[in-house]
Amino acid sequence: MFLIVGIFIIIGLGFNLLGAFSLYRFPDVYTRLHGATKCTTFGTLFTMFAVVAYSLGRLVSTGEARFAVFIIHGAVAALVLLITNATGAHAIARAAHRSGTLPARAVVDRLEEKEEAKGGTPR
Repeated sequence: MFLIVGIFIIIGLGFNLLGAFSLYRFPDVYTRLHGATKCTTFGTLFTMFAVVAYSLGRLVSTGEARFAVFIIHGAVAALVLLITNATGAHAIARAAHRSGTLPARAVVDRLEEKEEAKGGTPR
């Protein structure tokens, strides 16, 4: 059990470090947001998997109900993380686009094309 928990924690730590590195290395707000959001989502999910695996092992070995509560809390937190991380990243990217921040080396901007087709004013 401790080996599985350790592996999950190491994988989660690796993803979170990659997310932090993407904030430093990537060229614009969109790629930074993408790298940080995806990596930290996976990193946090693997950390939650470690909590669930540990709690499941302890629940089976001791039978204490408090470990079942940890499993439920981990599942709810994972669901909330999946929803809020994606929604927050979308809102930040949309706000960056509306403020005039363009992607580095972008060739096509479909969102601007869609707004111009609706009769909106181009930047």
